[in-house]
Amino acid sequence: MNAQLKSTFIKAVVPAVIGIAVVIWLFMDDFNPKAWDLLQINGRTIAAFLLALVFVAGRDLGLTWRFRTICDGSLSWRRALKVDIMCAFTSAITPSAVGGSALAVFYLNREGISVGRATTLTLTTLLLDEMFFVIFCPLLVLILPVRELFGTGQDELLMKSVEVVFWVVYAGIVIWSAILFTGIIAKPEWLEKLILKLFNLRWLRRWQKGAQDMMNNMKTTSAWVKNRSRRWWLEVFCATTLSWFSRYFVVNSLFWGFVPAASGLLVFGRQFVVWVVLMISPTPGGSGVSEWLFTTYYGDLISNLSVALVIATIWRLLSYYIYLFTGVCLAPSYFRKNKNATD
Repeated sequence: MNAQLKSTFIKAVVPAVIGIAVVIWLFMDDFNPKAWDLLQINGRTIAAFLLALVFVAGRDLGLTWRFRTICDGSLSWRRALKVDIMCAFTSAITPSAVGGSALAVFYLNREGISVGRATTLTLTTLLLDEMFFVIFCPLLVLILPVRELFGTGQDELLMKSVEVVFWVVYAGIVIWSAILFTGIIAKPEWLEKLILKLFNLRWLRRWQKGAQDMMNNMKTTSAWVKNRSRRWWLEVFCATTLSWFSRYFVVNSLFWGFVPAASGLLVFGRQFVVWVVLMISPTPGGSGVSEWLFTTYYGDLISNLSVALVIATIWRLLSYYIYLFTGVCLAPSYFRKNKNATD
């Protein structure tokens, strides 16, 4: 095993160990063996699990469809799926604040897309993801009462903390989306002048070259996306929406099978909150934080905390460990092969 593959394997093991350790800790502290008696395995629960698997596939279908579309069909469905899986794997082994999108440039380049074009495509996907959150958050707040959306559990301090973190992160998403939208869609020249003037200040001058490179990439992306048709925009946004909705519906499926009395709309809305909060998780792939947050945040919708822990474990298996395992299997051949594009 060469140094790169060894490093990749170690990075995959660390988040897995963190996640498993937290699950064991939660099980030891809160789990009651009688919880398995409450989780009746019947036709409904089996159907719910199979439906959750369908939505896992829906998440990958959406992102694969988006990668193929933004590349104007230059990637086959198989190669686009490989890029999607490797991005998900990177997200699983890096802190959530870093994510897998940053390495999409590398993975697209390995599949024959030049670095310059891959950077343009990655910025486009980043804009689409950010705009999804910006658009759907106000809709959720209009539909769901804020108090229900952020939980009414016994730990009021935690629930309030979740709400504060959510709005702080969402504000950051809005600001970053505004920068991307201005630099890519609205006024790239105006933003370039503003950014370069800002980074000309003495205490920011050391990052001036990086700011210039970012603006050059945004201008290139702007010139490219302005030639895209309305149908293209509709297709990539539908693919983005399919992917994110599918992520959320995995949990909806599990609740439908194991806690059918819970409000499906509320379960969906809280998934939106969970994913936003996890964007600043310091652990790889949100390991540990995800399990703890899920069991606590959804506690008021589930009568038994042990049941909540079991559902959280199944959720993480489907939304996290499946990509960790797949990525570990795919990485050796992926990193060994010669890339198809030059820099």
